[in-house]
Amino acid sequence: MEFNTLAITAATNDEAQEAEKRLKAQYDHVAPEDADVVVALGGDGFMLETLHQFMDSKKPIFGINRGSVGFLMNEYQDNNLHERIAKAKPVELHPLRMTATDISGQEHTALAVNEVSLLRETRLAAKIRVLVDGIVRVEEMICDGVLVSTPAGSTAYNLSAHGPIIPIGAGLLALTPISVFRPRRLTAALLPQSSTVVFEVITPEHRSVSAVADFTEVRDVVRVQVQESESFTPTLLFDPEHNLEERIIHEQFIS
Repeated sequence: MEFNTLAITAATNDEAQEAEKRLKAQYDHVAPEDADVVVALGGDGFMLETLHQFMDSKKPIFGINRGSVGFLMNEYQDNNLHERIAKAKPVELHPLRMTATDISGQEHTALAVNEVSLLRETRLAAKIRVLVDGIVRVEEMICDGVLVSTPAGSTAYNLSAHGPIIPIGAGLLALTPISVFRPRRLTAALLPQSSTVVFEVITPEHRSVSAVADFTEVRDVVRVQVQESESFTPTLLFDPEHNLEERIIHEQFIS
């Protein structure tokens, strides 16, 4: 894969800023809007920001870890950047589209590369009805919240909530309760990627719930619809020996 021009962006932490200075001094670079590929220096949070920033442009992103976890990033090296990018393997992501209606009736939309999560806002547990493709699957879930995760996000919040890790390309989503109290035996479910999930908040005036798509939050929601976005398919670039699919498989076997 050949790219003629690259842009270099960085998170605000010191490690990322120092790396940005070194790479910009070493390689020719252009503004992001003029680049064939965007090099993102930081951690997974910065990668999510970068993916959202360039979602419309469809520019591929080559992430380099200058943050903490760096699950969506490649290892940091100063040398052979053009060669690494030329040999990189593309991974196409399929974000979710959240359509959330708040208690005043206003509708909000946002995209999520990782997950859409509903979370209680107060000391009271949330009560949420769950529908999948128009069929009520859970009449009343009493919980701290619930989320729908993509394969790319399945090793993030979803994994912390004891949801399943999903290989890239599996064509699945994870629907994972968060600290569920009732039904007692309710666990995470795997759904076809084409599914439409609707969450209805029961008594939202007393048990207020927020909805979050990656880092976009909508407060006091009454209804949230989640489905795959067909308009946006961002592309990540990974070193062949350290690709995202392998990382997700590896994650299932570490303690």
